Amino acid sequence: MLRWLCAFGWLVAGVALADERVLICHGYGCLAEADIRFTEGQLGDVRRLLLSAADAAGERALLSLAIGRLYGWAGEQSDIRHDKGGNYADGGMPGKMDCIDHSTSSTRLLRLLAARGYLRFHRVLEPDVRYFAGVFPSHYAAVIEEKSDGEAARYVVDSWFVDNGRPAVILPLADWKKGAGPDV
Repeated sequence: MLRWLCAFGWLVAGVALADERVLICHGYGCLAEADIRFTEGQLGDVRRLLLSAADAAGERALLSLAIGRLYGWAGEQSDIRHDKGGNYADGGMPGKMDCIDHSTSSTRLLRLLAARGYLRFHRVLEPDVRYFAGVFPSHYAAVIEEKSDGEAARYVVDSWFVDNGRPAVILPLADWKKGAGPDV
C-alpha cells in the first residue's frame, strides 16, 4: 500500500519522496537541454493546485497555471528565464525556446504530472503539428486528451505563446490546428 501511495506522489506518514529531474529543451530544436530539479515542496504545491479541480475544464485551467509555475522554477535554474513568447522577442538571449523546445519540454512536464497521479481528468499524448498551407510544418505543441466515456476531446498545452513562467495557453486541438492562439 505504501508503494502505491508513493507512486501517486502523496506524502505518507513522514516518508519523504524524492525530488524530480526533467530535461528542458532550449536553443531552438532542442539544441541544448537543461537538467532541472523540482523539489518535493514545489511538486506538492502543484499537486494541491491540480487536485483542487472539480472537473476536466477546471483541471485545464489549473494545468495552465501549473505549467507556467514549473517553467518559472526551471527559469530560476537555467537560461530559459530569458525566453519570451514566440520566436522573435528573445533578443538573442541564451535560453530562447522555439515551439519544438516547448512542445518537447511541456510534454515531459505533463508526463511527470501524470506519473505522479496529478492529472485525474486528462491523459498525455504525443506532441502534434499544424501545417502552413497544408504542407509545411509550422508549429508544434504538447497535447492532452480528456478522459471520457464518449468521444475524447483533445487540447494543446502551448507555452510557446507566452513569456517564461506565464500560464500556458490551452486550446481545443481542432481550433489550434486552424491557427488559433495569441498573436506573437
